[in-house]
Parts: sequence; C-alpha cells; structure tokens
Amino acid sequence: MTSWRMPIEGHPQERLWLAWPTEGYALGESEAEVEEARRTWASVANAASEFQAVTVVVNPGDESIARRYLAGGIEQLVAPLDDAWMRDIGPSFVIGDDGRLGAVNFVFNGWGGQDWAHWDKDRHIGRIVAEASGAELIDSEMTNEGGGIQVDGTGRVVLTETVQLDPGRNPGWTKERVEAELERTIGTTSALWLPRGLSRDHERFGTRGHSDILAVFPTPDVLLMHRQDSASHPDHEIARVNRATAERYRDDNGAAFDILDLPAPETLRDDEGFVDYSYVNHVVINGAVLACAFDDPADDLALGVLREFYPGREVIGLDARPLFARGGGIHCITQQQPAV
Repeated sequence: MTSWRMPIEGHPQERLWLAWPTEGYALGESEAEVEEARRTWASVANAASEFQAVTVVVNPGDESIARRYLAGGIEQLVAPLDDAWMRDIGPSFVIGDDGRLGAVNFVFNGWGGQDWAHWDKDRHIGRIVAEASGAELIDSEMTNEGGGIQVDGTGRVVLTETVQLDPGRNPGWTKERVEAELERTIGTTSALWLPRGLSRDHERFGTRGHSDILAVFPTPDVLLMHRQDSASHPDHEIARVNRATAERYRDDNGAAFDILDLPAPETLRDDEGFVDYSYVNHVVINGAVLACAFDDPADDLALGVLREFYPGREVIGLDARPLFARGGGIHCITQQQPAV
C-alpha cells in the first residue's frame, strides 16, 4: 500500500494551478471590480509563467476573456466553476513512497457551508484537476481546504481549531480523528494546532481561520509567523497567542525549529474595517516566490525577510489588496503540483 506525503512548498514543481474568476463573489459586481479581479488573477498567473508551466481552470464561456489577460504560454483547462480559490477547491498534491504523484480530494463545502458561498461546481474541481494532472486520486471524507494546512515536508502540519474542527465542516470530529486522516492522506505525523485565525478571516466572507495566513515553513528548520505590532488591532493579541502556542508545541515535542516573526504591514484598516494583510500568504515556485505586497512601508522589509529564507529564488511582490478585499491572498488562488 502506497504511503503518501505532501512535500514542502519549495520542492521542485511540475506546474502551478489557478482558477479564473467567473461570476460570483471573487469577480465582483461593478465593471471596475470585474476588471480588477481579472487583472489581479492574471498578474499572479503571468508572473509564475516566467518560471514554470501554469494551467488555469476556466469556466466554459470564459476562454476568450481569460486569453486576453493571460500570457501566451499559459494552458487553459475548461471546467465549470463557482469561484476562483484554487488552493481550497483544488486537490492537495502528494508524492508516494513509490515516487507516484497523488492528489488528495478533500470534501469542499464552501468554507463550512457559508450562506454566501456556492460549491455545486467547485466541489468537483479536486477530482477534475487530479485527473488532468495524471495523479492518483485519494478521496477523503474530511471537509478541508488547502489553505487550512501548512506543512514542513517532514511530517509536521499547522492547523487551526476553527477550521478542521468547525461544526460547519466536520461536526463531531476530534483532533485525533483529524490527525489520523491527515496522516493517511498527506503523511503528516505531528500537528501544531493554533487556536484561531485572524479577525477579518472570521468575518462573513472569511474562511474561519486558515493557517496559510498565520504561519509558514520556508524550510523545516524555520517557522515564520504573522505578527501584528499595533495593540489597537485585534490581531495583535491573536498573533501573540498563536506565537505562544507554537512555542509550547515546539518545547513539548522537542522540535528543532526556530520561530521567527513576519510583521504585518503598517496599514491597519480599509473601508470595511481592520485588515488581515499578511506576508505569510505567499506561494513558492521554481526559482521564485510570489509575495503579497500592499503599497505599504513594510513591503520592502517583508520581501527582504523572504529573500533571506528563500535564497536563490527571486522574490516578486505583487499587489494583493484586491485579493484580500475578496477574502484571500496569493497563496489562496494558487496550488502547486510537485515534480516526481
């Protein structure tokens, strides 16, 4: 029987997957919002295509629209879509101990059955992308999204109690059951459970606490964690508690990794309230890191930190404010397929 493991994101990749925003929340309602969404999604896909193969899943009828924005070498896979958050609706790729590519197809139910979400089409994208990639499909009965798991490639995973234990996702599940299912599907053997996500991520259009905005392993030896320095921001205390939780986990497990801070931008609010802007939410690809930028004084410092921990990769800052306004970031709209 094949044993599967999700590699760290910096593992060599075959391609990067995205989904093209179609009608719905991510696309927006006004002409300006629609144009903003298309240009933002395309900026990530086009930047990635300079370094590796990129495939964008496109809703039927949107092919010509997507082609106007996407670079010439980017492939399209036509499949019905509700939304465009590939990290969450697509499969989570793993590698078998026999060298085969696998694709874990978690149940997707609109981030816990949220009243604004639609997922009749998106719930099939994991299977569709798995088949297109040639991966072996690994079905899971657990409701989960790729944005809710951050791995170090050696068996460690970062989770949040508000996602995997969400009654809207997995009613009645225990930490032990979640961990057992993740060990079966993505090969993790130790879980760092953070109490909750950032405040904006728990509002109406949030995920209820994805870990890919809170913490990331650039290497198995380092955990970068979101820090909010302003005591007036509700995430100041959330980040402090998450950091203390990670330190206890490390000490209790005798784990040998450093915990370092990745400070939040200086911008605290937008028109909707306190922002959840985070530099943690970047995607690593072959030869580059596509990082969130916010036209903020802290951008240069954050990109410099990422350059330190991803040596040999070009760190590219892309304006992520339109993504965060819609409920996610660069990591949220991408999904890497590792090379085998």
